[in-house]
Amino acid sequence: MTKYGSFPGARPRRLRTTPAMRRMVAEHRLHPADLILPAFVREGVAEPVPISAMPGVVQHTRDTLRKAAVEAVEAGVAGIMLFGVPEDDKKDALGTAGTDPDGILQCAIRDVRAEVGDDLVIMSDLCLDEYTDHGHCGVLDADGRVDNDATLERYAEMAQVQADAGVHVVGPSGMMDGQIGVVRDALDQTGHEDVSILAYTAKYSSAFYGPFREAIGSSLKGDRKTYQQDPGNLRESLRELALDLEEGADMVMVKPALPYLDVLAKIADSVEVPVAAYQISGEYAMVEAAAEKGWIDRDKAILEMLTGIKRAGAGMILTYWATEVARGL
Repeated sequence: MTKYGSFPGARPRRLRTTPAMRRMVAEHRLHPADLILPAFVREGVAEPVPISAMPGVVQHTRDTLRKAAVEAVEAGVAGIMLFGVPEDDKKDALGTAGTDPDGILQCAIRDVRAEVGDDLVIMSDLCLDEYTDHGHCGVLDADGRVDNDATLERYAEMAQVQADAGVHVVGPSGMMDGQIGVVRDALDQTGHEDVSILAYTAKYSSAFYGPFREAIGSSLKGDRKTYQQDPGNLRESLRELALDLEEGADMVMVKPALPYLDVLAKIADSVEVPVAAYQISGEYAMVEAAAEKGWIDRDKAILEMLTGIKRAGAGMILTYWATEVARGL
């Protein structure tokens, strides 16, 4: 005992004394193989089109998409998630450009597969919202509501054409009931048993999707609250998880990432399949905007957010910073 009282015997700070010490005892580490790059490819453009709400992200041409895929491979990124942006005059009520074998997404899949082969896991967004003139993720009924079962028929067609184009993984993202089972059956019945399904298991109706709407040239009026999940619900995600796994999902995902880290952690603790999280456009835009204002340290903020997502349980992270971060790692 000193005149100042007892000194602490346990000193956790001993393990924080130097960069080498902190690196040695780190519990979670980012790795390039954790990262998946979402990428947009736009039909009918000669040059990449910047997305104003997502500084540094563009709608690619088919040629620049090939280059981006090569750069991702060189950086060690694990995968690329492709989104097609058709010309406006090709949008219709059924989203037929999404099932056209020569539609922009199918062309992009073939382009990337020809460029990088199996060196990058090629994933595709399996949803109708990019291709419909009303902007919803499915077919509408006579009353203007999304018709779940009619939409499933369209998803089955999309799965087949995307698999025919050479995709490794399809990502059904429309949050239709039964979509994983229908897509799995469609793939298996057309000889595509090896194509995996990344289920958008917990996809919330979020305010953070705003910049993405610009990225895909969305025609949406209104919202998607009748099929995307309510932000206040957690048990609902576990029910969706059980259904997706029963229907044949190979991997599951939580989207968005940052506002739903508790959901991500709960799902990661509950399953034996790989778990992904999507750091969405609004999360990206907030960091870029704050950094542009000089309010935060951009690079440190990016790594801190990604580490938090990894710590919460994501083995795979979809992030628009994938190639940049992988190079730094």
